[in-house]
Amino acid sequence: MSPAEILEVLQSQAPEVTWSVVDGYVKEITGVGEAFDGLNTVKRQQYVYKILNPYIVDGSLHALTIHTYTPAEKANA
Repeated sequence: MSPAEILEVLQSQAPEVTWSVVDGYVKEITGVGEAFDGLNTVKRQQYVYKILNPYIVDGSLHALTIHTYTPAEKANA
């Protein structure tokens, strides 16, 4: 699955989050949005995996690194 395809899926399922995808053997996904406010790390990961799980299950996608931030966290990073 190409980064553009991953980005399209993420943006269509969670348009309230600003997404970026970096290509490589391990795809690096970054999401910034208020949707992550109040969620711990596990819940944030689950948020992203819920969207991408159909592609993981069918083998189209594997080896992910996920970074999630609220806008305030990203501004302070």
